[in-house]
Amino acid sequence: MTVAPPRLDALPPMAIAPRVERLRAALATHEPALPALLLTSLTNIRYLTGFTGSAAVLIVTADDWLFLSDGRYEEQAHQQITAAGVDCRIEISTYDQKGAAGAFVAAAGVTTMGFEAAHVSVADHTRFASEWFPTVDLVATTDLVEDLRLVKDAGEIARLAAAAAIADAALAEVRPLLHTGITEAAFALELDTAIRRLGASGNSFETIVAAGQNGAKPHARPSDRVIAEGDLLVLDFGAVVDGYCSDMTRTLVLGDPTPTQARMLEVVLAAQAAGVAAVRPGARAKDIDAVCRDHIAAAGWADAFNHSTGHGVGLDIHEAPRVSKLSDTVVEEGFVITVEPGVYLPDHGGVRIEDTVVVTADGCRALNATPKSTSV
Repeated sequence: MTVAPPRLDALPPMAIAPRVERLRAALATHEPALPALLLTSLTNIRYLTGFTGSAAVLIVTADDWLFLSDGRYEEQAHQQITAAGVDCRIEISTYDQKGAAGAFVAAAGVTTMGFEAAHVSVADHTRFASEWFPTVDLVATTDLVEDLRLVKDAGEIARLAAAAAIADAALAEVRPLLHTGITEAAFALELDTAIRRLGASGNSFETIVAAGQNGAKPHARPSDRVIAEGDLLVLDFGAVVDGYCSDMTRTLVLGDPTPTQARMLEVVLAAQAAGVAAVRPGARAKDIDAVCRDHIAAAGWADAFNHSTGHGVGLDIHEAPRVSKLSDTVVEEGFVITVEPGVYLPDHGGVRIEDTVVVTADGCRALNATPKSTSV
């Protein structure tokens, strides 16, 4: 089967510039209210400015903001931030970023500033407190930007869908190789290469190709094991388009499944379908997880489903919300999450089936389109 890849030159623009105002509103309602935020997460900085380089700091105040990077990124920073329509100040300083940052904060009269606790090491916090901002009270914050990223706009969803379509097309292209005596590692390389050739900038995570007993390890790495007749084969992979990730798992069987393999496939497929059907605005993430988990438990395999049902997908392959029995997050329209239950039996292999879905007004729709048929 041939699947046409998407046209990446037709993707709609993203509305990056207005995002900072949503962040400022979150700072104003934070407890305590914060007059400024120091951002060090490159993913969050990309979300707010469009900058894709590997070194940057961003400081946001109520009415101004400063982007800092070094000389390697002078041209790139100006080009990308301007293209995104962002009007922040840009300071390029290879040797004295702390001076520029300190002067900006002092001029703004900032005496209290939040920082991203999940993205600052103890050593970096010590450096910021003693060298960069010695007169400022630094307050730990969590998920201020990550919460903004939960609801995807039309431009983001278009990029996620394009990444999913590339993954669909890549698998369709290389699937015939499964009958050639190819190894897991060689098939993973072919799949990764096809993803790049079809227009993705890379893989959203290390591709999983796990045959036979290796499939009973949910995050097995491709090995030199030959994919052979009678194997269950777990394929978990994704592509990246303009920074946005896709994530899909399909489980195939080479030849005729054994009775146990056939039942594993049937149970997981039904559990996954039930989980997708449960995704809608107002649903709790823990309840989506429970639908999948209860179905597998009813089949007698509760202990063989040993991970959460899913996770958010966006600029990070794993981002909020978690879809697990511990998550009280209420799903909203515009969330993008995975639904990926599995059953793993060391003597028989593993089965996992995963869709990435975008939450719509009355349910959800899958971004990936590869059929869930299992025969090769």
